[in-house]
Amino acid sequence: SAPRCRLDKHLFDVRVLKGEPAELSCTVSKHDVTGTWFKDGLKLTSMDGVYFEKEGLVHKLIINKVEDIHAGRYRFEGGDVKTEASIFVEDPPQVDKVLLKNLSSVPTVAKAGEKVKIKIPFEGRLPVRATWLKDRMELIDDTRIRVDKTETFTMLSIASSERKDCGDYKVRLKNDSGVLEIDLKLVVTDKPQPPAGPIKIVESSANDITIQWNPPKDDGGKPVQSYIIERQQVGKSDWVTLGETPKSCTTFTTNKVEQDVSYYFRVRAVNAEGTSDALESDEVKAVSKASPGAPDPPEIVSASRDTITISWKMPRKTGSSRIVGYIVQKRKKGTTTWLPVNNVPIADRKLKMTSLKKGLQYEFRVAAVNAAGIGDASEPSQPAFARDSTKSPGQVQDLKVSSSDSTSVTLTWKRPEAKEGSDVNGYEVEMRSSNNLNWTKCNALPIEVTTYTVKGLLAKERYFLRVRALNDSGPGEAAEVEAFIEAAAPVVPPRFLIDDTVKSFLVIKARSTIRVNIPFEASPDPVVTWLKDGLPLPDQAAVHTKDGTTQLLIGAAEYTDTGTYTIELQNGLGKRETFSFQIQVTDIPQPPGPIQLQENVPNTVTVTWMPSASEKWESNLYYTVLKRESQKGLWHVVGDLIYTNKFTFTKLIPGRDYYFRVVAKNSLGASGPSETVQPWRIRKPKVECQVKPQIYKGVNQNQPPRFLVPLKPHVVTTGSECHMSCAVGGHPPPKVTWYKDNRDLSSDPSYFCTNDFGVCSLVVLGVTKHDEGEYMVEATNEVGRAFTKAFLTIKGNS
Repeated sequence: SAPRCRLDKHLFDVRVLKGEPAELSCTVSKHDVTGTWFKDGLKLTSMDGVYFEKEGLVHKLIINKVEDIHAGRYRFEGGDVKTEASIFVEDPPQVDKVLLKNLSSVPTVAKAGEKVKIKIPFEGRLPVRATWLKDRMELIDDTRIRVDKTETFTMLSIASSERKDCGDYKVRLKNDSGVLEIDLKLVVTDKPQPPAGPIKIVESSANDITIQWNPPKDDGGKPVQSYIIERQQVGKSDWVTLGETPKSCTTFTTNKVEQDVSYYFRVRAVNAEGTSDALESDEVKAVSKASPGAPDPPEIVSASRDTITISWKMPRKTGSSRIVGYIVQKRKKGTTTWLPVNNVPIADRKLKMTSLKKGLQYEFRVAAVNAAGIGDASEPSQPAFARDSTKSPGQVQDLKVSSSDSTSVTLTWKRPEAKEGSDVNGYEVEMRSSNNLNWTKCNALPIEVTTYTVKGLLAKERYFLRVRALNDSGPGEAAEVEAFIEAAAPVVPPRFLIDDTVKSFLVIKARSTIRVNIPFEASPDPVVTWLKDGLPLPDQAAVHTKDGTTQLLIGAAEYTDTGTYTIELQNGLGKRETFSFQIQVTDIPQPPGPIQLQENVPNTVTVTWMPSASEKWESNLYYTVLKRESQKGLWHVVGDLIYTNKFTFTKLIPGRDYYFRVVAKNSLGASGPSETVQPWRIRKPKVECQVKPQIYKGVNQNQPPRFLVPLKPHVVTTGSECHMSCAVGGHPPPKVTWYKDNRDLSSDPSYFCTNDFGVCSLVVLGVTKHDEGEYMVEATNEVGRAFTKAFLTIKGNS
């Protein structure tokens, strides 16, 4: 039989861009094979743009321009052979090549504040996702920036461009066939930022000022062309343009200034887009060039009856130019006027002055001169007499050690015997220890008195001390003395010796003497400090400290001397001890003011009085109220330990006369009394009141209870009596019940309840903390019910 046809080359899958040509081909083993092509299972006979070719053993399917419709599964059948392959049509996003080149190579330029729109049309199989990125971060819509996308284009819109919008942008177009990335650049130009500060003052003089600045950190995208410099005089409002510098120059010198006048300067940068905001300087003063500093005081080289020679050194600060000479001035000691010695600067640093008055004492000073002018003058020289040199003074008399302790020696002496021309200006003291041959000077300046204490010596050491008298000729002959320093006493830390005789609280009667002794021990003697309420003692207080006792003495105590007194002991090692006590200055209280009586509640009397003047300074003042029932009867206490200026008395019997008196009390005693002049009387109820109801026979006069005067809150002291009262009306007369914290008090013997014609009273004889609480009075009759409440507060007896 004839051999079978076989397939020498299969069909292979093809991926092709839309619009590009495509070809499928296979090779069979026989020439006479007639092939048939199928797409997606259907036989192909004719299809737009699709051609079939046979070249010998090769069978081809050719598509000149591939479209989406050509994508699919293709099959070739011929004779005994069959082969399949797919055509995949790729349609990635695409952008016009000219536009793509322009976007990538030419930056988009906008001026600050302008709208920016960058539109990119594209083609490609939908859906196409468009993403805009700036500096590798995806752009998100906000109030200024918006990204739009349709099926045919994407667009970036910036409402008002800013310098920060400059940068590299990337547009990424993506679909299932591929990704297209477009790189583009946006440039936003603006006026420059202000020059970088601060403005430095390179030089400032009376004639010109030179300033310096740095270029702006951001030139606005356009190169800086120049800088504008302006000036404003301090105290004035207008700015004056001084000039302009090219971009390469960041310094400017102006001579449009006046000496000792202050100015502000400002600089602006200029580019093609405009002028920047200004960089402002601090206040700058046009001052003279630096003149020299002051030399050290001149020294006296020699003196005679009519000449004195001085010398001096160059000043440490020479100013802004070299020193050309010096001006010397003189004055008589004790005067303030300096007179010039030379009018033309002298180059030498030594000067002999003549024409001085014999016997007068002079002082001299020197000032250096340079191109900027005369510098500061030196301090005055030591005073020098215009006289021939004097004789040195004689030896001091009677040098001796007047006292010593473990660290110091006090010397005393007498002036040398007087000699002509040997006046004494002062004394110097020198010392050396027994194992040292070198003398050490103890005083820097001459001692003017004839005693001196040498401090800082070592215990158990022998010292030699000598004293010389001084005058203009120098020191006289020394007088010498020997001293042995005793061993230091053992150190005893400061402590107070407090016993029963030292009280921590003192009550002192006004105008009497305050004398407080506080014993202590310490070695060496401590520094003793007294304070009152943390501050130094007032002037009237005196302190005496001697032999381990410190005493406070105040001759006539005043109320202002009340307070906390603190004594502080401190030794040289930093050890510190304190003790405090309190003083209260008081007096027998002054009487209370006038008394007033009022009937606030029927059948009671409320006693009020003006406070005692002693309340201002006495914190423990209280009042006692007394009453009597006739002008010559005995006084009885009805209220005590009262800390207010008011008391209500309830046990009144109608028809009787009552007199009241009030006294103020404290720990020292009681004041004189304040008394009522007129008696207080409650009239007896008239009998006719009981027969009045008969007149209105047949009329219903029943009324529910109501409180005419409610219960009021009370604050009383432990142990005192408490009177609480109220007034109630109603018909028939209501039944009254008292409650404490909702507990009926009717059967409690600790409480005394009365109801006199509607005036309801509760008396607690000796109150304790348990009596504190809410009290209620309930009134009931056959018509209704009423109640009133108040709180009783108990205060400790301090």
